[in-house]
Amino acid sequence: MARPLRIEYPGAVYHLTSRGNRQESIFEDDADRYGFLDILGKTVERYNWICHAYCLMNNHYHLLVETPDANLSLGMRQLNGVYTQYTNRRHGKVGHVFQGRFHSVLIEKETYLLELCRYIVLNPIRAKMCMHPVDWVWSSYIATASGKRIPGFLTTDWILRQFARQKARGRQLYVDFVADGYSTIEQKPWHKLQGQILLGGERFQIKMRDHLRRGAGNSENPKVQRQIGRPLLSELLPRATFKDKPRRNEAIRRAHLECGYTLKEIAEIIGIHYTTVSKVLSREDKK
Repeated sequence: MARPLRIEYPGAVYHLTSRGNRQESIFEDDADRYGFLDILGKTVERYNWICHAYCLMNNHYHLLVETPDANLSLGMRQLNGVYTQYTNRRHGKVGHVFQGRFHSVLIEKETYLLELCRYIVLNPIRAKMCMHPVDWVWSSYIATASGKRIPGFLTTDWILRQFARQKARGRQLYVDFVADGYSTIEQKPWHKLQGQILLGGERFQIKMRDHLRRGAGNSENPKVQRQIGRPLLSELLPRATFKDKPRRNEAIRRAHLECGYTLKEIAEIIGIHYTTVSKVLSREDKK
């Protein structure tokens, strides 16, 4: 099965999840949860991460992390690996705790970080584990909303500044913002996901294009992910080029060879048979 791309660059922001092996619980008791948070704190410090939000569920966890040093994979290997050793040793077990690789979604900070912060702390309510996020002590909600019991690894400044310059006012507006999410609590942001790995607007996708192209040569990466940020076919082949064969043929070549559109997709937008597209590409190759 194709492995999803890992796009890493300085300052990238990610929504991260890891689930229990065979969907089993990754925390057997509160001591495990405290142990995980301690390991998370050491990971954040060691790899210079910025943790904006977190939530520990029963069989998975959510993190919202910024990586100034482009070292996501290294840090996640440390976090999940050390926690696996810790909990196996504590409970006299062996083997995997987490199911496969961690899942990451690259986030456009200015557009989606607040929405994801709210989504994360509302997870226990969505799962019917409590009635209000203040009742779930294993998330970043209480620390962000009250300014109390803030773990050393958690950064709340950026979130609060999006609401007000004064922290007290920012906290109140943050509480209101999370409460507003109750009306749409079943809605998830993932329907806006691009290629399974990217959450951001058109400009963000264009900005990511160079990073994506650097991974495009790896045939193990899913096609849909290698092609994030490519121009629309209608942009590559505007109607004005249809009767100008030299321009049309150059656009066909770019659409297929550089952007990965299929012969059928190209043929349909122009209104020709896909074998004609194949002949155009064949002639171009012989030049």
